[in-house]
Amino acid sequence: MMMYLNKIIPCSLVAILLSCSEVKLPDFDVYAEGQKEVLDAFGFTFDPSLIRHKTIKEDFHVIFGFGGNILISIGEDGVLAIDSQFPQIYEALLAKIKSLGGSGINHIINTHWHFDHADGNRAFGPLGAEIYAHINSLNYMKSGASINLVGAVYPQQPYEKEALATVTYEDTLDINLNGQTIKLMNFGPAHTTGDTVIYFKEANIIHTGDLTNLDGLPFIDADNGGTLEGMISSLYRVLELIDDNTIVVPGHGPVADKDTIKSFLMKLVAVNNRIDALIDQGKSGQEILEINPAKEIIEEVPFPILVNRALVGKGLL
Repeated sequence: MMMYLNKIIPCSLVAILLSCSEVKLPDFDVYAEGQKEVLDAFGFTFDPSLIRHKTIKEDFHVIFGFGGNILISIGEDGVLAIDSQFPQIYEALLAKIKSLGGSGINHIINTHWHFDHADGNRAFGPLGAEIYAHINSLNYMKSGASINLVGAVYPQQPYEKEALATVTYEDTLDINLNGQTIKLMNFGPAHTTGDTVIYFKEANIIHTGDLTNLDGLPFIDADNGGTLEGMISSLYRVLELIDDNTIVVPGHGPVADKDTIKSFLMKLVAVNNRIDALIDQGKSGQEILEINPAKEIIEEVPFPILVNRALVGKGLL
């Protein structure tokens, strides 16, 4: 059961509200069973002093903090945020956005439904943000799901109505905000079944979500339909879209470019080829896991998480 508290939201932080008013928000210090243990294991202290940003182009900024990278666009249509991190830091995120020239969050595009990218919807949705997501992500937001992180399982709860995506699509969706033609694209099951790649045409900026993780291990939510083959095919589609001048915002890690994404993709291809070769040799899933065909290609700590997830996606574990 979700617990609520009434909280006065300062007008100076949330210009999307017409006036100061009482906004009912969930109590973000109340967790479902098993959630707090996973967040603690990730080291998510939600210390606002750790939130930082990088300006990548005029009126475009990337906010780093806890969870997925947030890309911010500020313009005549207000503030657009790609992903929303965690509600525990929503006030700190609003303060950071204010320092960059914005005032609140008017629009959110979720790259997918995982807690470290979309839980912030639980704060910004009630505050008035319009939320976009792939239809499959909306379905998981409604139902909740267990996310097998290999070694731990995060039980993601269903979102409150106000935190759900209000605009959805299936294959592609074009929108225009802040003077930008913005293309939302889903290339099929990959990291999840509800991934959205977001491309800003005029600015030549792309946010890949967790198709790319440049700050840790590549991860596939195989228990909920993700596949390594889908990650690979989706990244090939990303490479077709971008050029040498494109600014790439990954799901996690530093801002990158086309060559970095190509290098990341080639590692995934090499791992997948090794796995398939072992399958052709008649190896079982458990035998392949013990061999760890990702070693020397992708650092795997404490054990082959990527190989585990890939094998689940292939139906071998």
